[in-house]
Amino acid sequence: MAEESLEQWVGRTETLHDDITAAPVRALSATLDRDDPAPQPGTPLPPLWHWLYFLPMHKAREIGPDGHARRGGFLPPVALPRRMWAGGRLAWNLDNELVVGDAAKRISRIASVSRKSGRTGDLVFVTVVHELHNGKGLAITEEHDIVYRGAPQPGDPVPAPAAAAQGAAWQRELTPDDVLLFRYSALTFNGHRIHYDRRYVTEEEGYPGLIVHGPLIATLLLDLVRRNTDKRVRRFEFKAVRPTFDGNPMRVNGQPEGNTVRLWAQDHEGWLTMKASAELEP
Repeated sequence: MAEESLEQWVGRTETLHDDITAAPVRALSATLDRDDPAPQPGTPLPPLWHWLYFLPMHKAREIGPDGHARRGGFLPPVALPRRMWAGGRLAWNLDNELVVGDAAKRISRIASVSRKSGRTGDLVFVTVVHELHNGKGLAITEEHDIVYRGAPQPGDPVPAPAAAAQGAAWQRELTPDDVLLFRYSALTFNGHRIHYDRRYVTEEEGYPGLIVHGPLIATLLLDLVRRNTDKRVRRFEFKAVRPTFDGNPMRVNGQPEGNTVRLWAQDHEGWLTMKASAELEP
């Protein structure tokens, strides 16, 4: 589809309603191997755990061969075959947190659609702004960046990896496996086969293993913050740099600098896979 036609999607909105129930909170706590007390009505949602709600409920006949929903609907029908969560920026209203028991509303708007030409072909970037409300008003504002790209071709240049910084004050190492990725896919109702179907991801898309979800890595970065301080997160931004594959150790790192924590993730070879920053309450 021509860029002019894709730009017609800018300004489109969608409103979804959901209840902030306790079961997904318990399930993600178990998935992340946490020892949290059982959530009760009024328990605040940890940062990024709102991604367990407002899930896309596409019918089986609407799903494409990669497990994603077929193009169109709220998001523009970009023809490029690969879609990835590239990053985002979030701000929490700490005077009005989403809590278990809330009836919540999410208003989403297509903020921008742009086309660029990269070293491996065309890229389309879509930014969606989400505003999450409960009965008291606005609770979370989120800008979500999505990138669409073509399938790689033989001989395409491979971006040079960047080495991750060493010596972080906060570190946690874990080995993502197919069980972790399956559970997170199930919790977020994410049918994208690159996260759980090893035959598909290796034979059809040519990757060496299952791909760890970008949102899961971002969640692990803020989980690292929660494991090291009781201060709440006011703002967070993150950018995916390089895929992380299952079966090898990965590390999440945090370096506090005043009320800001510089965060990054790395793979087993020491390459940077995600960079982020969290601003904490004073």
